[in-house]
Amino acid sequence: MSLTVSPELIERAHRDDVDDAAFVDCVRTSLPYAWQVVAGLIDELRTDGADFAANEVPPPDETARGQLLRMLASDAMRGALERHFGVRLAFQNCHRVAVFRPGADEAYREFVTPRAQILNQRPELVDC
Repeated sequence: MSLTVSPELIERAHRDDVDDAAFVDCVRTSLPYAWQVVAGLIDELRTDGADFAANEVPPPDETARGQLLRMLASDAMRGALERHFGVRLAFQNCHRVAVFRPGADEAYREFVTPRAQILNQRPELVDC
């Protein structure tokens, strides 16, 4: 299961749309490691003024790795987080999350190229 969803939020979804705030809170509480990685990158982006910030540290275990994969593989989660934080997210391998400022289109386009993916490969990440 991707998220731990409260019965109240499930009921709400049956009745009507779920707003971003409720969904983002569900993501935050369900995937704490992944949330921490993204929130830390947001802080870094706001502090250093660069076009993007990227995580280079592999997750400490498979549970943490799974959280990143689930968060970033879901269009709904990724979209809600992008709207919440006002950034664009990208993902390489099983841990390299990047957040991009609005307007950092060139940096984003470079990050998501096949070349960038290939250059990010390391033997220890083959089975991540």
